[in-house]
Amino acid sequence: MSAVVQRYGASNPRVFGSVARGDAGPDSDIDIIVDLDPDAGNPLLRIAGMSDELGELLGLRVDVVCDELLREQVSMTARAEAVAL
Repeated sequence: MSAVVQRYGASNPRVFGSVARGDAGPDSDIDIIVDLDPDAGNPLLRIAGMSDELGELLGLRVDVVCDELLREQVSMTARAEAVAL
């Protein structure tokens, strides 16, 4: 997982949402927040690539986000729930 994150110019992956809270169901996705290197290219393309690759690796739907692209309230909640990977 860390190799995928690094390849996309990201670091500090943390899980948040239902998986972090311990209330994930069989249809839950995995929500991951990362820190993005601002000089490593288009953030939206990198996030999409990470989501796809991590989903294939884990066999589950993975949503990757970064603080900069989240609304403030969502960002605050994600940071509060975040568990380092």
